[in-house]
Amino acid sequence: MARPGRNQRVIDYWPGFVDALSTLVLSIVFLLTVFMVAQFFLSQQVTDKDAALLKLNRQISELTDLLALERVNRKNLEENIALLGDTLAAAQSERDQLKNQLQAAGGTPVDSGTQLGSLNKDLDAQKQISSRALAQVEALNQQINALRRQLAALEEALNASEQRDKESQARIADLGSRLNVALAQKVQELARYRSEFFGRLRQILSNRSDVRVVGDRFVFQSEVFFDVGSAAVSNAGKVELDKLASALVQLDGEIPPDIPWILRVDGHTDKKPLSGAGQFKSNWELSAARAISVVQYLVTKGVAPQRLMAAGFGEFQPIELGDTDEALKRNRRIELKLTDR
Repeated sequence: MARPGRNQRVIDYWPGFVDALSTLVLSIVFLLTVFMVAQFFLSQQVTDKDAALLKLNRQISELTDLLALERVNRKNLEENIALLGDTLAAAQSERDQLKNQLQAAGGTPVDSGTQLGSLNKDLDAQKQISSRALAQVEALNQQINALRRQLAALEEALNASEQRDKESQARIADLGSRLNVALAQKVQELARYRSEFFGRLRQILSNRSDVRVVGDRFVFQSEVFFDVGSAAVSNAGKVELDKLASALVQLDGEIPPDIPWILRVDGHTDKKPLSGAGQFKSNWELSAARAISVVQYLVTKGVAPQRLMAAGFGEFQPIELGDTDEALKRNRRIELKLTDR
């Protein structure tokens, strides 16, 4: 099949579709994360409120038991007072009967006076007992009133706690909703800038056959930047990195500072082991050193270091299996991916 000419532009919709799909997945993952965080804080609030309600209910139960006990005591005292009243009435009746008997019998004044004095003493004692019982009843009434006030205060505190719980849950729901909206806007903004950066880089690298687009990444063959077995950026590689650095500096000036983003530089090698006689002892070291070299060169061209990240994967993330020269060449690569932190 004939390959398109140099000046012919092939429209590839797949990167845009992948970009939109990845943005949707990130948005869903983020919303699930926010939902889980909100659920965690809500469960903490509910747990604290349940503990407070349990404590208040336990206090109310104790006060209710105490009130029931005081009511029993009050009933016993009222029964004692009634009994003392009956005794007092019986004593008064007995005294009146003795007076009548003395008057009828014409008893001696000494004997009648002695008996009368004894009855008066008994009556005074009964009155004192009755007065003490009434004082105890009054004290119990005061305690019962105090317990009722405490119960009313506890019920008021319980109602206030329930109201605060409802208000707190409403605030949490409102905060979660606003946070979701704000973060969704940030994700959309980052996705828009990522798409713009993707388009600019495609225009810059559109005339190179050794640069491919895989999903949301730009894949450079290692030979574009490095000589065989080396981690030093070649002169030809610096020319390509200058273009990339210019686009990154311009993008950094356009993206608002509150939107987090980084350019991840991944180094990959083929699975052929190194001889061990050179500078690097393993493919892992070589891939990491190449990624770091790209990052360091971009920093010298004005790209902010906090916007860059280097990673080495060695031969453990191949994009094509097999031992053919073409497969090994495709696995020797540098990948660039614009993502959030």
